[in-house]
Amino acid sequence: MTAAVFLNFKKEKAVEAADKICDILHNMRIEILADEKYRPYYRDDDYISFEPADLAISRCDVVIAVGGDGTILEYSSCAAEYEKPLLGINVGRLGFMASLETDELYKLSRLVSGDHMVENRMMLDGRIIRSDGTVEKYSALNDICVSRPYSRLTDFDISINDRTVSSIRADGLIFSTPTGSTAYSLSAGGPIVEPCLECIQMTPVCPQSLSSRPILFSPSHSLVVTHTAEDDSVILTVDGRLGKSIFKSDKVIISKSEKTLRLIDINGSSFYDAVNNKLMKPIK
Repeated sequence: MTAAVFLNFKKEKAVEAADKICDILHNMRIEILADEKYRPYYRDDDYISFEPADLAISRCDVVIAVGGDGTILEYSSCAAEYEKPLLGINVGRLGFMASLETDELYKLSRLVSGDHMVENRMMLDGRIIRSDGTVEKYSALNDICVSRPYSRLTDFDISINDRTVSSIRADGLIFSTPTGSTAYSLSAGGPIVEPCLECIQMTPVCPQSLSSRPILFSPSHSLVVTHTAEDDSVILTVDGRLGKSIFKSDKVIISKSEKTLRLIDINGSSFYDAVNNKLMKPIK
């Protein structure tokens, strides 16, 4: 077995976790691949092969993302592209999508024994169609957001098959997967959606009208988003990264992706356990 290990070395516990994880994998005779740009962070790299991240993911059997949810999101699209299962290990604060905490690293043996589950997580595709006909395409595990810079209101039209679904004045719109329903969308007042469902969730950000509410769409629909204010430009972000300017003459098309992320669950914890333990307890 070959594992591609990616760490967020900005996290306080990441360097310590890197040594422990690599030692455990090496003792299990698992070949270890790592991103070559992080070579200086590893204290003992005798048994680690360093290469570009996309090449490592294409060659491995499993992707291990060590950090927080942001680290999982960073490598999710490439893992889905190559149809590689991904395991998240949390060294951050929330780590909602992570299966293991740093005090549970001994459970990595279950990767070899097969004593784990793999969930297929729906992803979104976002296409920007420019006025000159060029197309830019992006994939998201959590969400695709269109919003005004500096939190200023603007006007959006959302349509399906040339029929207007809604016209909304808001700071922005969040289009999320069920996985992303517990992220930015939740903070903006959207519902929690069980990951096994398939839908596209639209959540307005600070809408001006009291009647503007989140909407769940069938995954078979392609949603066309335009903004109609004369002088405004908006920014498209994908999983909290990648800011792209969208102008009035552009269209954004949101649809279910053909790619899915295979997310490893080593503990066998239910989605509701994660909601209760990682979202509800800090509130109680």
